[in-house]
Amino acid sequence: MDNTDIKRQYRTICDHLAKRRLKSAFDQLEKLILTNALGLFHDQWRELNQTYHYMLQYTVEGIRDPERQKIYRRLIDSTYELADQVYEALRLKHASSVEYEKKRGFKEHFISDFDSFLSQLEADTEDPKEARQKHQQIRRLFYYLWFQDRFSEQGLLFLGRFMNSPSILISYKAFVITAVSLSLQRQFDEQKFFFLFNAYESEEQQIKQRALVGLLLALYQYDSRLPFYGGITGRLKLLNDDPEFKRNLERVIIQLIRAKETEKLQQRIRDEIMPEMIKISEHLKDKIELDSLMEDGISEDKNPEWQEMIEESPVLMNKMQEFSELQMEGADVFLGSFAMLKSFPFFSEIANWFMPFFAQNPDLDKALDLSDDLTRRFVEVMGKAPLLCNSDKYSFSLSLSQIPQQNREFMFQGMQAEMDQFQEIEQDEALNDPGRIAGLLSNQYIQDLYRFYKLHPRRHDFDDLFGWRFDFHNKLTLGAILKEDRAIVRNIGEYYFTKNYFDEAIGIFEYLLTDAQDGELYQKLAFCYQKSGNYEKALDAYQKAELYDLNRIWNLKKIALCYRNLKQPLKALEYYNEVEALDHDDLSNHLNTGHCLLELGRFDEALQYYFKVEYLKPGNRKVWRPIGWCSFLTGKQKQAESYFEKLMAENPSQHDLMNMGHVQWALGNRKAALDYYKQAISKPNFTEADFMDVFAEDLPQLLKQGIDQDDVPIMLDQLRYFVEE
Repeated sequence: MDNTDIKRQYRTICDHLAKRRLKSAFDQLEKLILTNALGLFHDQWRELNQTYHYMLQYTVEGIRDPERQKIYRRLIDSTYELADQVYEALRLKHASSVEYEKKRGFKEHFISDFDSFLSQLEADTEDPKEARQKHQQIRRLFYYLWFQDRFSEQGLLFLGRFMNSPSILISYKAFVITAVSLSLQRQFDEQKFFFLFNAYESEEQQIKQRALVGLLLALYQYDSRLPFYGGITGRLKLLNDDPEFKRNLERVIIQLIRAKETEKLQQRIRDEIMPEMIKISEHLKDKIELDSLMEDGISEDKNPEWQEMIEESPVLMNKMQEFSELQMEGADVFLGSFAMLKSFPFFSEIANWFMPFFAQNPDLDKALDLSDDLTRRFVEVMGKAPLLCNSDKYSFSLSLSQIPQQNREFMFQGMQAEMDQFQEIEQDEALNDPGRIAGLLSNQYIQDLYRFYKLHPRRHDFDDLFGWRFDFHNKLTLGAILKEDRAIVRNIGEYYFTKNYFDEAIGIFEYLLTDAQDGELYQKLAFCYQKSGNYEKALDAYQKAELYDLNRIWNLKKIALCYRNLKQPLKALEYYNEVEALDHDDLSNHLNTGHCLLELGRFDEALQYYFKVEYLKPGNRKVWRPIGWCSFLTGKQKQAESYFEKLMAENPSQHDLMNMGHVQWALGNRKAALDYYKQAISKPNFTEADFMDVFAEDLPQLLKQGIDQDDVPIMLDQLRYFVEE
């Protein structure tokens, strides 16, 4: 049995349990046990199955039992636990993932004496060798916790003492939070949830924010199971009474959603920023005399011509400004820059992908020799960089070993200046926004997770968390919590809307409109439907927004657009006429009115609107094409020719070339017509079949303009010979 089949059967059992179909769950679970010769679990299965039979029998016989629902819920809970054990046994036996490769060698991480182990971790030492040994023990603890299926009472007591110990570094405590989160992701355990709840109540933000991220991911993953665990849902409801928790909850949900944007953002950097940089790179190299800079040393003053060179590329300027703003918002703009720096031996240890950055990390001392003053100061400054996640800070620091000494000083000075400036800004913002630091820490941690699930060499061995929808508002438990506060749900919906996740935004906006009417929400809901291609629902929402007299001209245009897409140009024209009555000089409305008249076959009227646009905005290239086409359709061939000639000078499309061919044919210039058709069919991504489809649509109009029906097959065959050549 392969891993995929095992997972499928396990999820089927869990689905049956979530829907309270216990018999189906028992049948599937027994099949899984017997098929895989796991007799060890069959006695537990038989006992649970028998208990359920007795319960059903008593219920049918009408025997009253006030404990029945309690027993029923406990049965579901116990069946979940047995399914977990069976699933884990099968994965331990069959799974080829790195996670289970490590778990099979779990003995080397086993901890038998918690008291002695904690004493070692709490021991104060300045000896580098002992510090490295302690660090190794912390990593051992990470794997121990990760591979625990269920936490024992003794283990929980140890964890409580560990987290409360003033002798343990905060970075190590935060590190342990991730170990428990990974353990919970691998196998459900109510006590792991409680540990994360307790950790969230810490005064230390680094611990608090990691715990919250871990909780949210677990609440999302196990949503269908949570109704059977009152202890978990109860703790969550208690937290929900805290306004700070609500702010943190909203922020982290949005950060998780934003993380899903990272790949698209990196693609934009590659497609939009880098090509512009390449365009100016050679000129910039000469202009700033890069070679002489290396000889004479770096001046403190920046060459004003550098800025001039960048200003000569306004596209680059605008894009860099946009990405700078995204960076300040917390968008992950650095993934591409650091992706190639994950090959250091440091990252061959899975645990290190989750280690908080701290300058005293023995792994850094081993790789860099922190006794060197400049290197030590560089690493210390790196620790303060708020926009870099922990993983990237390690990458950057470890890369120092590959940078010549003289260049390190230059880099250090630049980074120190940037950090000083940024910290001033951060201090001012922190005064106005107490949650600023918490937001930076949770965002750094989410980016650490993103790098692991997207860049680790064995990443395909893990379920990619960032492939989840993160539609927390649709979940049973967390959704109920979120929907108690409309403002939070609205903010999440607005974020989806801003980032063009229209399907997700639709769900939220529709929910918000169930118990409160809002013109702006109707408009945004309509826009989402429009962008999703559902013009009927978009039209309905825009018409409801009409009742609120909110930005009426915009709304009328959108209604008209929906009617046009629904192939009802006459209805669309009514709304464009309403817009014209409100604003006589709206060029886009005149253009759209012309389009409607064109679709209705009222070509002379359409021409009047197109000419109006040209008159109000001379040189508007967009209007040349419809003027040329309408002129052709109304028999004004010379006028059509003059407008299409304008288009010929400005990189004409295949349709421009075809239209010019039609005009030349109507004027009797068959040879010129054939030449334009040849140019059209030679355009990239425009096949012979595409040409013939368009020609077939245009043919009735060609015949109306006097083209001889018998000449058509001859012209097309001439074109086919050209294509073959």
